[in-house]
Amino acid sequence: MNILLTGGASGLGAAIVAALAADNSNTIYFTYAKSVDAAKETEKLHTNVRAIYCDFSDLESVDALIAKLPEVNPDIIINNANGAINKEHFYKTERSVFLSSFEQNIIPAVFITQECIKVFRKKKFGKIINILTSSLAGKPPVGYSEYAANKAYLLSMSKSWASELIRYNITSNSISPSFMLTGITADTDERIVDQIIQEHPLKKLLTTREVAETVLFFTRSSQHINGVNMLMNAGSEII
Repeated sequence: MNILLTGGASGLGAAIVAALAADNSNTIYFTYAKSVDAAKETEKLHTNVRAIYCDFSDLESVDALIAKLPEVNPDIIINNANGAINKEHFYKTERSVFLSSFEQNIIPAVFITQECIKVFRKKKFGKIINILTSSLAGKPPVGYSEYAANKAYLLSMSKSWASELIRYNITSNSISPSFMLTGITADTDERIVDQIIQEHPLKKLLTTREVAETVLFFTRSSQHINGVNMLMNAGSEII
């Protein structure tokens, strides 16, 4: 399988790359922006991994990635990339944040997926996998309104893709993981992390490896699995 993963140089993305690269029949193309050294190191570790520079804050860079898609010839697109989270109460958030966040986190995913679908339709096969958040179930954490709203938009898109594209043997599924310790959440107060652990049904945090294994499952799953949003929250919220 030729797999395109957005945001694969660090955190969850790096774990996904490692899980997918263990299967030598896969060729993984992952995007990176700032993590140049990490991207190069990942390429050295795996002979079936290719790094592609793409800055989601620059539409020309996104278009350059799209221009490479015929060469990549993807069978699977994994929408994982996400910029910094604006951790602020809704009423304090500047107007510009909502616009820039949507432009940098959602528009590139939509444009790239749209072009991948064109490749999938020619093959009469394809898989779209979206990394969302368990905040979409139940009560979102305070200060994450903009982040959760973006993920909700992508979930809605995923449902539309699942409905529209299955006739072409193309599926669209999502994974919504709970809180993990990654670069994006590294600045979370230790007291809050401890509270999350104490309130967790398993008394431990979800790991990036566990989410990566779920991504791997979706890459191998039957095309009968379509339109699913897999919550990874130990049942703390059930829908």
